[in-house]
Amino acid sequence: MSPDLTVSIEELAVSGRDAGPYGITAGPDGALWFTMVHHGEIGRMTPGGELTSYRLDPASCGPTVITSGPDGALWFTEYRSHRIGRITTAGEIGSFALPSPDAGPFGIAAGADGALWFTETNAGRIGRITTGGEITEFPLPVPGAYPSAIAAGPDDGLWFTMNQADAIGRIGLGGDVSVHPLPTAGAAPVGITAGADGAMWFVEIGAGQIGRITPDGRIDEFPLPDRGARPHAIAVDGHGDCWFTEWGANRVGRITLGGRIDGYGLPTPASEPHGIAAGPDGTLWVALEIGALARLTPSGPR
Repeated sequence: MSPDLTVSIEELAVSGRDAGPYGITAGPDGALWFTMVHHGEIGRMTPGGELTSYRLDPASCGPTVITSGPDGALWFTEYRSHRIGRITTAGEIGSFALPSPDAGPFGIAAGADGALWFTETNAGRIGRITTGGEITEFPLPVPGAYPSAIAAGPDDGLWFTMNQADAIGRIGLGGDVSVHPLPTAGAAPVGITAGADGAMWFVEIGAGQIGRITPDGRIDEFPLPDRGARPHAIAVDGHGDCWFTEWGANRVGRITLGGRIDGYGLPTPASEPHGIAAGPDGTLWVALEIGALARLTPSGPR
């Protein structure tokens, strides 16, 4: 644990243990919005702890990753029903079927073009959906790559992890795709985010490492102290540090731009931390699959 940064952690129950809080994001209304993958619900929690949930149809749709859209609504992937969902801050819900059958949409992010971009794990494609529901799909040049998380980069491209190809991909707004193989075999990258340094930062769940890739494709890897930690999702805070969930170690980690790594254990054993997002007032929020959200409040010098 970092000697110069203390982190208080509070767990807030949001569902039963079988609901599976999974993805989480900060909404335009100042609340945290999250998916409950096993119960087919979208949850909303204010920083003060007020909880609301919205049932999706069907309940088996498998809402997974969620993000704020350019239209002031929240957009999310429905992994099991192969649709893209949308919910307004007032709770109005809609969804859009994908052209590719059994596509398995997972990651989703807003692009610089005012559309939402998402990954299709099973179909090996990157999708684009306008706020009006018009969908375009772009095939990847690597078969069986299993594209997973996706994030907008500072270069207006969308960067995504290719979990089964051990690579990072980039797609331009015009649909051009480039692939950057990782140095480590079996890296199996998942989460990715835009860093404060103009690079993209990602987690390697298979290798127990944090990765960094610059817009020109230069890659650095930072091994975790616990290589079996199974890092899953990653987000950047207002100080430029990246925070990530360690699904296999029941921790939340932090890596500075200089590569220093610290870890913070979660209070409840085997809480299965998945999604992570920066919240209001310098807090970090983590979706725990056991049925809770964890609020992390760092304090002290950086």
